[in-house]
Amino acid sequence: SLALSLTLGINSGLFIQPLVKYAREEVRGPILERFMNHRSMGGLMITEPGFGSDALNMQTRYTNLGSQCHIRGMKHWAGLTGHADYWMLSAREETAGGELRRDIDFFICDAARPGQEIVVEELFDNLGLHQIPYGRNRIDVTVPASHRLVPKTTGIKLLLDLLHRSRLHFPGMALGFIRRMMDESFAHCRERNVGGQKLAGYDQVQQRLARLQAAFTIASAMCAYSSQKAGVEHDLSGSGMVANAMKSFVTDLMQESAQSLVQLTGARAYRFSHIGGSGIIDSRPFQIFEGSNDMLYAQVGEGLIRRMKKAAEPNLARFMRHYRHTEHAAAEMGDLFRFDLNLQMAQRKLVELGQVVSRVMAADMVMALGSRGFSHDLIASTLSELRHEIAGLLGSFASRDEARMIDECAGETSWFNLPA
Repeated sequence: SLALSLTLGINSGLFIQPLVKYAREEVRGPILERFMNHRSMGGLMITEPGFGSDALNMQTRYTNLGSQCHIRGMKHWAGLTGHADYWMLSAREETAGGELRRDIDFFICDAARPGQEIVVEELFDNLGLHQIPYGRNRIDVTVPASHRLVPKTTGIKLLLDLLHRSRLHFPGMALGFIRRMMDESFAHCRERNVGGQKLAGYDQVQQRLARLQAAFTIASAMCAYSSQKAGVEHDLSGSGMVANAMKSFVTDLMQESAQSLVQLTGARAYRFSHIGGSGIIDSRPFQIFEGSNDMLYAQVGEGLIRRMKKAAEPNLARFMRHYRHTEHAAAEMGDLFRFDLNLQMAQRKLVELGQVVSRVMAADMVMALGSRGFSHDLIASTLSELRHEIAGLLGSFASRDEARMIDECAGETSWFNLPA
């Protein structure tokens, strides 16, 4: 159940963990007690109607009233809208001149207390994840100043630490889902007879099933990595490259796995009541929230180029062999990367580069998982799949793509009016 795992993810990754790490002890203790013994829930509000991924320009503001802070603004697409007992609210301080400071602060709002009620102006008819309410919230609350989170350095670094840790949790939500898609696909293909043989006997079906197993293995490897690196004791504010690569790739694998189950099952799966049909709808927003995958892949590509410039190393193979997140995979697949990278490239090429880097990072994690005793056959098959995909992505990356949107088309654009 993606809705259940996401609810747990919202509560833990977006509320409890930043509460434990950054809230004052006298504030977090009573809140944690309510979570443990009184079924409380908490969520995070960052996104605004006019500023989705552009969180640093949020317009929700607060004024410092001494022992209280008055927060005003509008937030939307916060999971558990209207249901959470506590909210982590992000806002920027308003100066005496009415301007907003650049840094971001976070406040804990107890929605049950007078003066801290959040008005839900609209509940959205979200396409999937129906068990989780989303909506538009008007913020006009006054909270104790002691309920402001205390960053180690700046609020922006706190935000990055929070989001990167949450993105490293995505493989945990993905793993069970991908396993379910894989199990359902295998069961169907072993039972279904087509053309006198089991569906699992066809070569194209074998390719899809192998890809599902690779997705499961990659998600497992990412979980093993996160279990060691994503604890609250770590400062993840500077870990954007690996966090963005993991989140974007594993959520693409979620959607791909659901699509494969539906394709293998056929018409029977084209229903919302089927785990495959509902899986397509429920996994789709994972590619959008906490950063659209196109944006995250571009940031991964930008991160790689920044590091290559700093190292004064234009050759992709040589750089990857010395970068800690790709060194082992690059040693095995280095023949694919023996070229100098043009460090000035279009945004669409940054996205493609980010996709390549995310797969190489995944291969590195898969190799680390294999060294710990994970199934040798699955490791070998997964690395073969990744190599094949990386080669295809590099082919696309090398091709010239200059297609542009046409604002005003010249000439006839209706085939119906053309001469025979």
